[in-house]
Amino acid sequence: MPGHRALCAAGGGAERLRAADPARDQSFFLVATTRAQLEFLRFPLGGLPNKDATRALASELGLAVADKPDSQDICFVPDGNYAALIEKLRPGAAEAGEIVHLDGRVLGRHEGVLRYTIGQRRGLGIGGGEPLFVVRLEPEARRVVVGPRAALATRRVPLTEVNWLGEGAFEDAPAEGWEIEAKVRSTRPPVPARLLPRGGAAAEVELRTPEEGVAPGQACVFYAPEGTRVLGGGWITRG
Repeated sequence: MPGHRALCAAGGGAERLRAADPARDQSFFLVATTRAQLEFLRFPLGGLPNKDATRALASELGLAVADKPDSQDICFVPDGNYAALIEKLRPGAAEAGEIVHLDGRVLGRHEGVLRYTIGQRRGLGIGGGEPLFVVRLEPEARRVVVGPRAALATRRVPLTEVNWLGEGAFEDAPAEGWEIEAKVRSTRPPVPARLLPRGGAAAEVELRTPEEGVAPGQACVFYAPEGTRVLGGGWITRG
């Protein structure tokens, strides 16, 4: 059933909040929503406790989607063929190249960096030996870089295009930065971190404990510590 599960609290300035149902919360995907836009937004599903309650309400209102199966794909890729979509938008990402170990060894070939994600282990096609994971993608060089799992651990996350919804101006942060909870992937819970502005709309997030699979181009969303308020977010860039 459609509808973003987030909350927007008005009165004294709009705020963006996590949904009441943490399993269905989609506030992560609204990372670029600005203060001005929040004044015009409402998320009617955000306060419902679970999907059963949503379906019950839809049935009560006579909506045909009350029993519609859950969607398994994002709306603009209905057939699930993400590679085809990326190839259309970024043709160079479909060009073949090398699979290279962190130590410089060439281990094999690939048919386009678009077919790989940071943290991927299966489907690399480079034979046996030690377990290897994708630790970095270098699209300009058409290179997939692999290494041991330990190489995935990241504590410092550089960001660009930060959208700040917290108190005060982003550039007026205290010297020690802000204590936040940061979410670097949509399927993971927020974790304790520190947010440090780096000039303009750039920032760096220092994670208290290392996270795996942090990838440039993905979002990093900030939440108030032990609370429901969304403080903003930015886009992960290469350090």
